[in-house]
Amino acid sequence: MDKAEKIKQAYIEFFLENGTQPSSVFAFTKKLKMKEVEFYDYYNSFELLESDIWLGFFKETITKIESESVYATYSVREKLLAFYYTWIEVLKNNRSYASQTWRLIDKRRIKTPVFMTDLKTAFKEYARDLVSEGKESKEVQPRKYLDERYPDAFWLQMLMILDFWVKDKSKGFEQTDAMIEKSVNTSFDLIASSALDTVLDFAKFMYQNR
Repeated sequence: MDKAEKIKQAYIEFFLENGTQPSSVFAFTKKLKMKEVEFYDYYNSFELLESDIWLGFFKETITKIESESVYATYSVREKLLAFYYTWIEVLKNNRSYASQTWRLIDKRRIKTPVFMTDLKTAFKEYARDLVSEGKESKEVQPRKYLDERYPDAFWLQMLMILDFWVKDKSKGFEQTDAMIEKSVNTSFDLIASSALDTVLDFAKFMYQNR
């Protein structure tokens, strides 16, 4: 285990045992029998460390799905499904930490938690690539300006799935699997067909004639 991984694992353990961040980097590194300056070789703050932990979950997910040769043959819809299913499998190995940090968020005030900033950037880049691929394969209907917002919509979908999973009490998180399938299929049924255009046209008509 390299030093960065050692720091991350120690932080997760401390957070789970105490329900909060360490009081200081000095106190944290002292417990690790590490010089404080060594921590700063990898992270400038605990917030940056938390961000790297969540980004690590994403990178592990991407590595797992792309290691399967069949993934390259999937449709865009199937690729996103594979991502979400694998994402939840990765989080299961860290459920206590993921659940505890997620529950601390005041969702009424913040849309993207600070510790998910890097994750959001990486995920939206992934979603942007899927949308671009979907346009080429005709799985995603090109819509001027609107299709540029699809990665944002998928990010909100990802947060919704995460929130559902944290609260899911079903055996083997079966309800989360069902939720993933239904939400992805619904979103692609909309962006891949004329149904969304019909809805938007109706909304435009109602707005202009209010």
